[in-house]
Formats: sequence, C-alpha cells, structure tokens
Amino acid sequence: MTLDNSLGFILNHTGRKMSQLLTLQFQPHDITTEQWTVLHRLAEQDGISQKELAKRAEKDQTNITRILDHLERKGLVERRTNAEDRRSFLTYITEAGRTLDSTLVPIENQVIRSVLHGLTEEQIQTLRELLLHLTRNANQGILEWEEEK
Repeated sequence: MTLDNSLGFILNHTGRKMSQLLTLQFQPHDITTEQWTVLHRLAEQDGISQKELAKRAEKDQTNITRILDHLERKGLVERRTNAEDRRSFLTYITEAGRTLDSTLVPIENQVIRSVLHGLTEEQIQTLRELLLHLTRNANQGILEWEEEK
C-alpha cells in the first residue's frame, strides 16, 4: 500500500487542505483558524475556565494560553479572576469578539459548502456519521493506551 492510499494520510491531508482554505478566507480578518476555534467555543459559552476551554477546543493548556494571549491583545476576549478559585481565570468573549465570530461563521459555512460540493445530503450525513464513528474509535484507543501505561 502506498501512502497516498492510506486512509489516515487521506484524512489528515483533507483536514489540512480544508484548514488551509479556511485560513485564506480568514486572513482579511486577522485571525487564525486556531484562534477562531477558541473564539467560537467562547461564543457558544463564555465565563469558563481555561482548562474547560482547552477541553472544548481540543487544545493543550500551553496552546490555549498562547491563543488567549493573542485574542486578548486583539480585544476579542478577556480573562477575569475566578471568584471561586483565585488561582484560575474565567474567560469571556467581548462584544468585538462576538461581532467577529458572527462575521466568521458564514465564511466557515461557505468553505464547508464548497468542499462538500457535488455530494448529496445523504452522502454528507453518511460522511458525518462515519467521521464521528472514527473519532469515537480513536478516542477509545487513546483511553485504552493511556490505561496500559
């Protein structure tokens, strides 16, 4: 089997190309796809800890801190001391952050529509279900590997 026929390679390659396309579309707004992921998670629910945000955005703590530093400098988020645990911060999206997120969501939707072009709704639903199935299996494999250590 060649690498080009490897399902793992194909999935990774497709994800990188989709991310590259989205990055190009986001450039005029001075935001990366990583930053938007975090911003959008906060638009869904803000006032959460960095630890919870890292989990929801599927980023490690170091990356979340770096991304939040950038977003905070841009005035898109703010961190406030957690009244219940003064050692941690809660992160909130600002009005400017909400406005930008509202601008970026339709762009992301258009990018997704463009890469799904030519697929029927049934094929798209099947693809979604298959990818979610693969994700669940990968998560299970990770848990089993971690338990063995």
